[in-house]
Amino acid sequence: MEYKKRQANFEILRVIAIVMVLILHYLSQTGSLLEIGYAPTARQITGQFIESFCVVAVNVWILISGYFLSKSAFKLTRILQLLAEVYFYTLLVTIVMQMVDTVNVAETDRIYKTTQYLFPISSEHYSFATAYILLYVIAPVLNKGVQYMTRKQIKYTIIGLLIWFCIIKSIIPVNFPTDMYGYNLDWYICLYLIAAYIRKYNVRILTGFGTSALLFIISGLGNFVVSVVFHHINLSTGRFNYYATVPAHYNFILCLTGALGLFSMFRYMKAGESSFTKVMRVLAPFSFGVYLLHEHIEVRDRWVTWLSGLSVIGAIPESVGGMLFHMLKCVVVLFACCVFVDFIRFQIFEFVQRICAGTKLSKWLRKIDGELAVDKERTGLVHE
Repeated sequence: MEYKKRQANFEILRVIAIVMVLILHYLSQTGSLLEIGYAPTARQITGQFIESFCVVAVNVWILISGYFLSKSAFKLTRILQLLAEVYFYTLLVTIVMQMVDTVNVAETDRIYKTTQYLFPISSEHYSFATAYILLYVIAPVLNKGVQYMTRKQIKYTIIGLLIWFCIIKSIIPVNFPTDMYGYNLDWYICLYLIAAYIRKYNVRILTGFGTSALLFIISGLGNFVVSVVFHHINLSTGRFNYYATVPAHYNFILCLTGALGLFSMFRYMKAGESSFTKVMRVLAPFSFGVYLLHEHIEVRDRWVTWLSGLSVIGAIPESVGGMLFHMLKCVVVLFACCVFVDFIRFQIFEFVQRICAGTKLSKWLRKIDGELAVDKERTGLVHE
């Protein structure tokens, strides 16, 4: 029962995380964040404050995935489903935009853009989706390691990875060639192991919901302070061009602690069966589709402009209050549209799955799943 409640809480958190991602992308597209070398406006300071709390979204998503995948049996069909979702949006959006003649492709760019459409994982059409699917592929290897390593071995492995990927970059104001800002598979593996360690040993990051919320708030405020201080130093002296941007990196220490705080909040949260929680759980399966649709390379830099052209939303105001209301309208409309499209995608996939259920290919895939799955009674892994 406790596991089921926790699973439901994390489904709610997935929806919150994807909304945070939409907010982050809105802020970056509308010039509502601090810019290196330019004096800040009230709108940019406000946007930076919001970003400081929302920047944990991707880390939280990977922590949730690691928490559940670390105890799940390997399923080839799940990876193929993720790939099918990626191709559904990569190809469908491209075809639709070709039909209405809105594809933004220069004559000299056609070959490269075509490879991005046809090979979205290899070309990093979606940088997050590429690393996320690769994480699914290597999850069985990570799970085996977590299963057979001792607690100390796992703990010191995580500490070593944190020093390498997080601690050093957070305190040394130098852009190291090996640092990918936490946007890649290396950092996701680190987060995955942290989540797996938490679940295997039932580690309590903090004592409960209240202290977890406090960690999230302090981390967000600290992130904001660091951003503002180093932006001011850079504006006054011309120094710290790189480090002034570090608080927005996923592997920044305060981004990690904020994500752990938010993750822990929902781990301890006791959500009742309200209408809100039921709606959030219904929306949770469409979260990945929301990301894929709005981050298509032909959409990601244009959706705010498109929505601003609607009379009900209008142009982006310069005032703080106007920007916040405009952001709310854009995010709500975009989220609703993406969920609607992904609902249609889900129905199509369900129909195809029913049609193909008795085919040789379907039976072969189910057989592969059975052969790859490890005996759950022996290992404690389950089909989740």
